Amino acid sequence: MHRIGVFVCWCGSNIGGVVDVPRVVREVAKLPGVVYSTDYKYMCSEPGQGMIIRAIREHRLDRVVVASCSPRLHEDTFRKAVLLGGLNPYLLEMANIREHCSWVHQNDPEKASEKAVAIIRRAVAKAARLEPLVQKRIPVTRRVLVVGGGIAGIQAALDIAEAGYDVVLAEKQPTIGGKMVLLDKTFPTLDCSACISTPKMVSVARHPNVLLLTCAEVEEIRGFVGNFNVTVRLKAISVDYDKCTGCGTCWEKCPTKVPNEFDLGMSYRKAIYLPFAQAMPNKPVIDREHCRFFTQGKCRVCEKVCPAQAINYADQDKFVTLQVGAVLLATGYELFDWASVYGEYGYGRYPDVITGLHFERMVNAGGPTGGKIVRPSDGTEPKTVVFVQCVGSRDEAKGKEYCSRVCCMYTAKQAHQVLEKIPGAEVYVFYIDVRCAGKGYEEFYLRALHEGAQYIRGRVSKIYPEEKKLIVKGADTLLGRPVEVAADLVVLATAMIPSQDAAKVARVAGISADRDGFFLEAHPKLRPVETNTAGIFLAGTCQGPKDIPDTVAHAGAAAAKICTLLARPEMTIEPVAAEVNQKLCTGCLLCRDVCPYRAVEAKEIEEKKNGVLQRRVVAEVNSGLCQGCGACAAGCRSGAIDLKGFTNEQLAAEVAALCGW
Repeated sequence: MHRIGVFVCWCGSNIGGVVDVPRVVREVAKLPGVVYSTDYKYMCSEPGQGMIIRAIREHRLDRVVVASCSPRLHEDTFRKAVLLGGLNPYLLEMANIREHCSWVHQNDPEKASEKAVAIIRRAVAKAARLEPLVQKRIPVTRRVLVVGGGIAGIQAALDIAEAGYDVVLAEKQPTIGGKMVLLDKTFPTLDCSACISTPKMVSVARHPNVLLLTCAEVEEIRGFVGNFNVTVRLKAISVDYDKCTGCGTCWEKCPTKVPNEFDLGMSYRKAIYLPFAQAMPNKPVIDREHCRFFTQGKCRVCEKVCPAQAINYADQDKFVTLQVGAVLLATGYELFDWASVYGEYGYGRYPDVITGLHFERMVNAGGPTGGKIVRPSDGTEPKTVVFVQCVGSRDEAKGKEYCSRVCCMYTAKQAHQVLEKIPGAEVYVFYIDVRCAGKGYEEFYLRALHEGAQYIRGRVSKIYPEEKKLIVKGADTLLGRPVEVAADLVVLATAMIPSQDAAKVARVAGISADRDGFFLEAHPKLRPVETNTAGIFLAGTCQGPKDIPDTVAHAGAAAAKICTLLARPEMTIEPVAAEVNQKLCTGCLLCRDVCPYRAVEAKEIEEKKNGVLQRRVVAEVNSGLCQGCGACAAGCRSGAIDLKGFTNEQLAAEVAALCGW
């Protein structure tokens, strides 16, 4: 018979306010194998952990059950306490009587107390069958792959490189910088966006510990934490960067013009082009979809005029394989494509209805209008400008139900810029709620109000042209009356959504995404930059909508976590992993198909049968990749797979305890 100790947490009033904790302690003390049962207000605190350590020693406990909150929150905390008490840390079992009991049964304390006893009885039954597990040690490759060259990827790459580790920064566009380089000024200080971002772009590109790969896409990530093998596709750019000097002769002479995506189609670029003047690397690429040589088989002007002979039409996609210890995803965001959803706003039909990002390019000194705010339809200066908030955000019916966080502030900034640049201008802002949760944000919003921006609480129902004006129809819900504004220019604050290839990146990296497509962190409070796949980290808006300060802070946190991982030549991995009984395995490999972490592989073994040496295929689990989810064990038809810490015997004991068998 084992000597099991049970420790019941009050969790303040979270558990103790509903569950009769003293009664639960008395009831579980009667369970088979339980030799010690007690309670404390906060078991996760230093005194609570001290109780566990002392009880293990004084009562010679060989198994521990902690009844408290979710193991996702404090299982590691209690494992450390059990280890300090002299036990193997995996001889701990947690019973969740907060999320699974008190929080869902607040109106029935009697039933909640009975359920708490049942949950603990289940945990005790499993604890009696726990076996000691031993962590494995594996070497760590001290190199990092950062996917995405926006401000999050740049900041993280710089932090990691400054710590002395090698970094590969892979960006799918021809230049790093992301969305931040499109902006004019940043709120609430009105700093020049380019003045902040472009020096960082230069720093990361010139850092001796950073290898910069542009026009690069991650095709495959194999391996496990500390030892990833990553395949990166380097797309053909038809320019030899070793020869190119970035002189500009090629794009000056190129006869082909196409809409410039950097200016969101408000200007034109050449078929061989530099995305913008401060691009990094500061060398051109050839757009093969529009280059006359690739579409018509003629032209070759850039090749003829290039003094460095850097044009290479025969260039092909290349694949490189990288060995890295960690992968940081910083793939950024896109704007919600709502043109067809919000047809009543006329975007795409009326040229003077633009998005906030179009406005940023227009007001930018390096933009298509040289910083002048004009009507796209006729180039005249608008005297009445209407801003519409929450287009796609906080709209369960048509858009996204979440708040994009930055729209209120950048609209206040843009309203300020209109009033500053156009004397006598009228600015109207239609809003639902103004959310200014940041240092100096509320003051900046009030500044826009004091400068003359008129905020109208209510949604816009329709926008339509009338003569040379745009009629904006909406409602003022504070006054309780309809509102109609004759505008010269309408700016829509659109929702932030994950980047277009976010789903592909998630699949390649073997991580999860939420229902909106943002990458899912391991824990929103305790592990906000980690994923459930060990060694894969997140930074910036790929995890959720953020402004620039929060994005930079998030990237710095991810860099710190990665540096902690790389600081050791070896690391330990969790022993809670699946294992295959190869004698029972039939080689169907269904387990490989259902494994979300690609931890199961086929292996050929030799065995004697009736004195004849035969070969057959069986499944084998890579414990470095396995995250202990149990999908393979559940799917195994022959019952050949068991999950350490959650074996069939242990689970059966839990069911028996709950059913009273």
